[in-house]
Amino acid sequence: MTPEWHLGPVAVPVHGVFIGLGVLAALVVFVAEARRRGAVNEQSVVAASGALVGGAIGMRLSGWARHLDLTANPSLAEAWQFGSRSVLGGLLGAYLGVLVAKRIGGYRGKTGDLFAPAVALGIAVGRIGCHLTEAPGRPTTLPWGIHAPATTPDCPGCLTGQAMHPSFLYEIAFQLAAFVILLWLRDRIRHPGELFVLYIAGYATFRFLVEFTRANETVWLDLTRPQWFLLPSLLLIGIRLWYGHRRGYYRSAAHQQEVRA
Repeated sequence: MTPEWHLGPVAVPVHGVFIGLGVLAALVVFVAEARRRGAVNEQSVVAASGALVGGAIGMRLSGWARHLDLTANPSLAEAWQFGSRSVLGGLLGAYLGVLVAKRIGGYRGKTGDLFAPAVALGIAVGRIGCHLTEAPGRPTTLPWGIHAPATTPDCPGCLTGQAMHPSFLYEIAFQLAAFVILLWLRDRIRHPGELFVLYIAGYATFRFLVEFTRANETVWLDLTRPQWFLLPSLLLIGIRLWYGHRRGYYRSAAHQQEVRA
């Protein structure tokens, strides 16, 4: 694992570089999609700004509420400076940031479909930094298991030379596949906001399952904190998908025309 690159006397944090590249990739896709849909306007700029600010805050503070006993949690200042950088926290923060920004700007239109492919590609790029700097996953006997240096933080298996799941590579593959599928679906699912709903549903399901290969600490019933966060979220998402299905949101435009005919 390589936490830093050295350009002469300057140390460049690898994780931070790929987070920045991920944000840049997401912005490029967001702008391209907004132009394609004719949605390059003040409202889309406000929504993107809200997502960036909210995502940064959510990611930085996501490590604060780690324990039910609030006295065992770090202060907000400590969480901001030293806390974990959770993708789930960043996504939640970005979503709330968009809602607040749209509320302030008085905009009620749906913007989620502009964000869905952008977020998928942005996370795929950002996860490269995680793969290069963090503990890869739990021990495995599968032939594609990888080895990490013994100096890798929070990685007991690294000390014994065990092969481990390349869990971040799993996520990169998922996000790239999601990006391609979302581009394919964007002209087929016409109801505003549903492309984003489908992405969140897919990612929440994948993330719950991939946590079984991640190196995150289990807290109860052999489930990690992200999994306990995702359990009620998956229930709500399932209800939302059922509602969308009943309303015919996920029928293709061609199928809807056939039904009307």
